[in-house]
Amino acid sequence: MGRVEGKVALITGGASGLGAADARKLASEGAKVVITDIQEELGQQTAADIPGSLFLAHDVRDEAQWHDVLAQTISHFGKLDVLVNNAGLVRFANVEDCTLEEFRLQMQVMVEGCFLGCKSALPAMTRTGGGSIINVASVAALKGIGVIPAYSAAKAGIIAMTRSIAVHCQEQGYKIRVNAVAPGAHDTPMTRRALGELPQGDAGLEQIQAMGQGAPEDVANLVLFLASEESRQITGTHIVIDNGETMR
Repeated sequence: MGRVEGKVALITGGASGLGAADARKLASEGAKVVITDIQEELGQQTAADIPGSLFLAHDVRDEAQWHDVLAQTISHFGKLDVLVNNAGLVRFANVEDCTLEEFRLQMQVMVEGCFLGCKSALPAMTRTGGGSIINVASVAALKGIGVIPAYSAAKAGIIAMTRSIAVHCQEQGYKIRVNAVAPGAHDTPMTRRALGELPQGDAGLEQIQAMGQGAPEDVANLVLFLASEESRQITGTHIVIDNGETMR
């Protein structure tokens, strides 16, 4: 208990799924958590179940909203130690069917959202001596999946950007670790909706059906490790959590 005692953590896309599991896990280990999401009612419900937490409505594509969220976090809790860039979405469409608008939406939410989060968090973290940034990528960044080229590109961009920002922090002497997690299939509302859209016989669906899915708490345990001082020597990398999905 108390592995992140006294830390303040901000989790985007924290109303449900992996983000909500991260918020609960970090809070259970002593952190004060700020949950942000565009799903206001659900986000408020999630925050109500986590004593001492704060919910803020937040579209991660909006730079002004990032400034406001950081300001409210610091006003409420006094600092920021941990940022989990978790907000995301997926649209199933192969390269021929995917519209430019769908492609741009996924890049905006995940790549631009992650970029804005890191850019906004660095000044706040440096003022209080450092911190940990955890960017949520996916095994889709590491393997070919024909029906999600935009999602795959966005998650691969997050992994590449994570390395660059980690190098920047070291070059500047910031005591800020920047890492990515790359989950495989986990049982979340987004995954359930996504699987419902895949046709029977799809290779990805068959693999998930054969190997099963993890629980959101499995990813939350990894996020907790990266948020804690136990991972103080880890930066600039991505950690896969997929029950061996990418080893085959």
